[in-house]
Amino acid sequence: MKTPQTMTDGQRAYEAKRAVKAGMSLDKWLQAKQRDQEAEEKARQKASEPPPPPKKPGFFGRLLERARRPLGS
Repeated sequence: MKTPQTMTDGQRAYEAKRAVKAGMSLDKWLQAKQRDQEAEEKARQKASEPPPPPKKPGFFGRLLERARRPLGS
């Protein structure tokens, strides 16, 4: 995200109009926009992580599994 110092006049005017529509100051609008982008990036990164390996069944899970097996096995 470009900071207010590196924005062109046209970009600054556009963001100022959007901030007015949202009922915020330009600084608050840019901070909110930055937070949204960071949250989106964090969600995208979390989605790309592989899921954790499945947990080994606990004591009661193993008992239930054995109880469901036929007696001959």
